[in-house]
Amino acid sequence: MTSKPNPLKLNKLQARTLVLAQVIARDPNSSRSDEATGNVTLTRIPHAHGDHVHVGAFTVHARDASGFSNPAVWVALARKGLVVSPDMHTITLTPEGFAYNTGLGDQFLNESDH
Repeated sequence: MTSKPNPLKLNKLQARTLVLAQVIARDPNSSRSDEATGNVTLTRIPHAHGDHVHVGAFTVHARDASGFSNPAVWVALARKGLVVSPDMHTITLTPEGFAYNTGLGDQFLNESDH
């Protein structure tokens, strides 16, 4: 993919959801890579508790992670070739989805203090 942020013009919710999925995909305890295809399947999807969600070593506002439970987000990301299927129960990033530059990589992620 190009280095220009968000070349596919994902909306804010789609971009936030994808960048969080990328963080999870980089954690070997929360994902599984397929060497043959380059796809990365998320094995653990975080759930909100209170007003936040723990994503890897980061704490994210629950509202920023709301796309994980929104079927329309996954359909849109699948249509753009960034995830394998729009099934929210098995999220698999394509190599393009794993490498996609949302432009949000460090905007709303804070290291967790608990």
